[in-house]
This record gives sequence, C-alpha cells and structure tokens, in this order.
Amino acid sequence: MNEEFVDVLIVGAGLSGIGAACHLKRRCPDRSFAIVEARQSLGGTWNLFRYPGVRSDSDMYTLGYSFRPWTDEKSVAAGPTILQYLRDTAREHGIDKLIRYGHRLRRADWSSEEAAWTVEIEREAQDPLRMRCTFLLMCVGYYDDAEGYTPEFVGRADFQGRIVHPQHWDEDIDYAGKRVVVIGSGATAVTLVPALAERAAHVTMLQRSPSYMVSSPTTDTLARWLQRVAGSRAGHAMARWKNVLLAMFVFRLCRRRPKFARSMITRMVQRQLGPGYDVATHFTPRYDPWEQRLCLVPDGDLFKAIRAGRVSIVTDRIERFTEKGLKLAGGTALPADLVVTATGLKLKSMDSLEVRVDGRRLVSGQLISYKGLMYAGVPNLVSIFGYTNASWTLKADLAAVFVCRLLRHMRRTGARRCVPQASDPSMPTAAWTDFSSGYLQRALDMLPRQGLHKPWKLNQNYVADLLSLRFGALEDGVMHFSA
Repeated sequence: MNEEFVDVLIVGAGLSGIGAACHLKRRCPDRSFAIVEARQSLGGTWNLFRYPGVRSDSDMYTLGYSFRPWTDEKSVAAGPTILQYLRDTAREHGIDKLIRYGHRLRRADWSSEEAAWTVEIEREAQDPLRMRCTFLLMCVGYYDDAEGYTPEFVGRADFQGRIVHPQHWDEDIDYAGKRVVVIGSGATAVTLVPALAERAAHVTMLQRSPSYMVSSPTTDTLARWLQRVAGSRAGHAMARWKNVLLAMFVFRLCRRRPKFARSMITRMVQRQLGPGYDVATHFTPRYDPWEQRLCLVPDGDLFKAIRAGRVSIVTDRIERFTEKGLKLAGGTALPADLVVTATGLKLKSMDSLEVRVDGRRLVSGQLISYKGLMYAGVPNLVSIFGYTNASWTLKADLAAVFVCRLLRHMRRTGARRCVPQASDPSMPTAAWTDFSSGYLQRALDMLPRQGLHKPWKLNQNYVADLLSLRFGALEDGVMHFSA
C-alpha cells in the first residue's frame, strides 16, 4: 500500500474544507496539507442536492466566507450560485489543485509514540492509499450523503406513481402538469413546494405538524448599499456583522419570550395569507420558536403560491399509501402522481469510520466535546460542526482560524501533540444539543456529549466563540501540549 505524509490532512471539500484550506494556506504557509474528497467534485451539500429550488436557508453574508466577499445581488442564493462561489474560491486560492477526488477515509489511527495519525483511504479504481499526518481536520459535515431519512410507510409498494427523496432527485423526474405531494414541513419542503408549483398541476404540502416560517426579501438592500459605499470587502464585513447581531437578537428573543415570538411570527403569516386562512392549524407548531430552526420563505414565495391556489397545506398523519395516492388518518384521500419525501436527513457520526487512539477505538457517543471542535483525550484532531441557530460557515471560519493558531503555537514551542484533558473524567455531561428537530433527536445517542461549563459546553453563540477561538488563550489549563 502506498504511503504519503502531510502536516495536515483535510477530509472533505465542501464549505468547511475549502474554507479551512484557504485559511491554512494564508496563515500557515510552512505547513503542507492535502484535501481528500469522497465524491468526484467539490461543493459538498451544494454539489449533492439538485432538487428544484435548492437554495441557502440563511443569508450569504454569513454563509459565505469572511475572507471572500459575497457580491451577488441576492443574499438568499440558489444552490448553483453557491456552488459556483465555492468553485471560484477554490480556484482563486489554488485549492482546487490540492483536492484528491474519489478518496474516502475508512480508518484513522493515532500513535502517541510517533505523534502522528495514520489513515487508510479507499480510492475509486485504484489501490488503497495510506497517509500519515500530524493533524487531522474533519470537514465532512454531519449527515449521510448516501441516503436521506424516510420513515416506513404502510402500503408504499401499492402506489403506482413515483416516490423520491430530495437527496436523490434526478433530472429525469417529470412533474409538469402532475399532482405532487411533498411530505414534510422543514426547510427542504418549504424550498421545494413553491418551485414545483411553477410547473405542476397542483402541489400539496402534507405535514404531520407545522414549522415556524418567516418571510424575508432575497435582496438585502442595506448590505448592497454598504458594499457600494464602503467597498465590497468592508461592506461585506459590515453586512455580516449586521446579520449576525440581528440573528442573535431574534434567537434570544424567541428563547426568552417564546409566547411573544410565537404571536409575532403567526401574525406575520396571517397577514401573508389573509384573515380567513387557518394559520392556527397549518402554521402554529406545538413547540416554541427556535426549539427547531425557523424556515425561511424568500420573498414570501410559498405564501404567494398558496394565495394563487397552486399550493395547499394539509396537516394530518398518513395512514397508508394507496394505488392513487395517500389515505390520511382523518379519512381524507389525497391523490398524487408523484410523492416527494422531504422527511429529513440521516446523521452520521465518527462511528462510521474506524478511529483509534493508541489502539483504543473511539465511540462518538462517549466523547466529550471541547469548544465544540475537539474531544477530551483525542490528540491533534478537530471536527468542524457548524451552528444549529446560525449559518454553518460562521463556526467553520472560527474553527479554521483556531486550528491555524494551534499549529503556529506548536511550531513556536516545539510541541508535536495537543490534547484537551478533562481534570474530572466523570464530570456531568449533557446532550450535544437541546434542539427538538427529528434528525437530531434520532441521532442523539451517537453524537458526542457536552459538559455543563466552559470549555466543554457548546456556546451556540458567534460572539462568545469569536472571543474564545480567535482571541482566547490556547494554554488554558485544559489543552495540554507536549513534544
């Protein structure tokens, strides 16, 4: 088996991986690195998802990189536009030449004696590759790119039409002039439904329970003005901070005054749909705002489609599939030619790999997170996991800067190993997140744990993480460095 060595191995060439590589190249030019990507092209999520209307679920001033201004007119961008932004970023920084496609990480072993990781990589149509690195940077996201989550539906085989999960959307799917049922009420369904309604005979969004939805313009006029006045880079930075602070304010308002936030959101939906629409049934969830992510409705496109009669919302449970559609628990028969199961993602953990530290296999559900990036007792490994209440890239950018700070500190001090160590291995822990979203709740047992106090507790707060990861002391009494 062939063997190579690099200082840093980045796993994944999506939003996090490309950003991390750009930071490394600029801040740590003395370190060699490589990027391995299981797919045959870069982009991660934005290369995988091809369903109609796919777009960002947050603004691009925060979802884009801090070091590369977002200059497109629309702040809520379509998937292909985001993918082109990633391609351009990789090309401009010379990262595209460093990506090795068709390389899937299967095993990683840390040796304290060698102060290095040895990883085994499967390659398409080639012999396996073994690589050694001093630092392993996991940028693979958190969900299974092979398949999405679909519940077991009674009678599914009886249905004579086509059933498809958005994660497996094919260009040959013909929905023009057809009756389409989209099962789900999350961000994917809210994106799909108005896009399908442009060509379908009618689209029904079938939900077991509603989600909170907020309308927002696709163009941020203030951000565009700031870029014209202050220049693209300074304007981007100001727009980014404006949106960060606004999102933090809304999140805190929802958590501290949930009744007020619920009333405010539902009143906005009622104004969009008119006084006669049953917002209480179809747009008022059982949970409080921001116990799950708010669904973004750009320019109110979903509400416009409902007002135009091209979209219907049905809130009920599925009893079974039939030959012609679905039978609901309330007795209604819902005809369909095409059913789209926008029923969520399947999360994957580090357990899908074989990761060992000095021969001890790691179990994700037993790990304790350090600053949301590293794990107690696991040396020279950072795993990037974005925010649940804000744009993914905000945390990914900070994580990459933190890695660069670690590497530079280790170079200055001659350290070859950095590892967070808990003074009390039996300290109380909590679940990774308190979000009630189904895809997170289904995977809680295989996600790492968090502590009750810093630095083991996740902040889910950009400002707090900025102070900790970019400016906080590296030698904090928890992180141990050694040669």
